[in-house]
Amino acid sequence: MSLNKQSYLLSFLITLIIGLLLAAQPDIGQTLLVFFSWSVLIFISGINIIFLLFSCLIFSISLYFLIKFVPKFLYIKNRLFSFFNSESGTHNAQSEKAIESITSGGYFGKGIGEGTLKNRVPEAHTDYIISVISEEFGVIAIILIILVFLIFIYAVFKKVYLENKERTKLILVGSISLILVQAMIHIGVNIRLLPTTGMTLPFISYGGSSIISISILSGIILNLTKRKIN
Repeated sequence: MSLNKQSYLLSFLITLIIGLLLAAQPDIGQTLLVFFSWSVLIFISGINIIFLLFSCLIFSISLYFLIKFVPKFLYIKNRLFSFFNSESGTHNAQSEKAIESITSGGYFGKGIGEGTLKNRVPEAHTDYIISVISEEFGVIAIILIILVFLIFIYAVFKKVYLENKERTKLILVGSISLILVQAMIHIGVNIRLLPTTGMTLPFISYGGSSIISISILSGIILNLTKRKIN
């Protein structure tokens, strides 16, 4: 086995360990986020697609058996069932209230402090913050937030295109993919495009480990892009 293949295998084992620790909490949402970001990194690094597909297959089979046979992960099965069968599902209350709040807010919202979702849904300040914002400030606020994320992502990818060091490229792509996918999942859950995952919105959701990790990633990104400009 060449050094490159050994490096890929080592990265897979490290990602697997991190994923198992997250799954043990249980936090399947963050587990999927970490594994997806790892997949993006090894894909752009030029790895053989067979290795990537094999890794995804192992992860998918492991996730299936966890959901199927471990009682601790039964809630995931229930959430998926509720998402695809909203009429008889039992895990739709939060998502339904979130989409109702977005609809009631309209284009320009009800006004600051006039929203009711923050008092009707647990963890609204983290998992459903985009719905709270939309209810009080309108759909226009969501569009502006998405636009800010797109501008930020474009600026980083522009630096990636100009960067010559492969290691710096991988760090930038990995960091921005974590932020991008997390934002997409959060917004997707709030507008019922995805099952409930409990994913926070980067830079906006209430603090804790989420804001600390996002701040560290942002510091790394800014440091690398600033160094390139200089």
